[in-house]
Amino acid sequence: MILSPAAARVTPAPVATGAEQPLRTVVWRALGTDCSLQFACAEDARAEAFVRAAQAWVERFEARYSRFRPESALSRINAAAGRDWVEVDAEMDQMLTLCGSVHFMTQGILDVTALPLLRLWRFSDPAPRVPTREEVAAAQRLVGWNKVRREPCRVQLPLAGMALDFGGWGKEFAVDAVAQLGIEHGLAALLVDFGHDIRAVGQPPGRPAWHVGLEDPAAPGSARGSVAAVNVGIASSGDYQRGITIDGRRFGHIIDPRTGWPVANGCVQVTIVAPSCLQAGLLSTSAFVLGAEAGLRLIGETYGTEGRILTQRARHQSRGFYRYEVT
Repeated sequence: MILSPAAARVTPAPVATGAEQPLRTVVWRALGTDCSLQFACAEDARAEAFVRAAQAWVERFEARYSRFRPESALSRINAAAGRDWVEVDAEMDQMLTLCGSVHFMTQGILDVTALPLLRLWRFSDPAPRVPTREEVAAAQRLVGWNKVRREPCRVQLPLAGMALDFGGWGKEFAVDAVAQLGIEHGLAALLVDFGHDIRAVGQPPGRPAWHVGLEDPAAPGSARGSVAAVNVGIASSGDYQRGITIDGRRFGHIIDPRTGWPVANGCVQVTIVAPSCLQAGLLSTSAFVLGAEAGLRLIGETYGTEGRILTQRARHQSRGFYRYEVT
């Protein structure tokens, strides 16, 4: 599945003064994006311990689960496609179980086996082209979570050319894990932002909520409105920044693995507020692919979540989304 970069932008919080704890900010590059932490902590040693733990966790996660690292556990599975069973440890076994749950919860829209389609649609090529229907059909024959064979701590991709990619939700998973690390380190005010996939813990010092700016699809890089976040995850999906135009026709970069083709249903951006960043990310992509009507229905049927869907002509939002909006 090709995921749009979430289109939220964190509005920097002012530095607290007086008896309030100042916000500490840490920014580094990982997971193919900018990662940042904003948190309040009066003790230098505890703050430094949290940052070390967070960065170490992210490095280990990327080393194990990135398809771009040839030595990763995921790359080892992909390299054996069409040939051997691969022994995996309990942690990878749990991640693969999560893959199945994600596939079920998103009605097949987020499918970690969709990498052959991602490779077919080369949006970053200097001279991109639209693949033929025969090429799309051939790639689709390699896609489908139900094709993956599993036994306890063993996995096999039975067809040569099959491959797994956790990029559709791995970043959101990491955001939640680092937020939990912060809680375990005793932090009561923390904002985790990995490529604008966000988890807000508590409230920033002296303010009722973290304010997260929502990117304006008509003017990427600028915010149009914001949401107030306390103990929630936020993610957005949109295809207005990445895509290709060939012979006057634009193809956005979000692919529906069920059809093999880019989504073209009039959606521009979907923003979700949910109990976790992972849930927000899964729902934002699913709603985008489903379209405004079915997407809004999915949001309404998912407990504890609210969302907004922007199309080329209209704005749709769930009944309770207004509670998070900041004017």
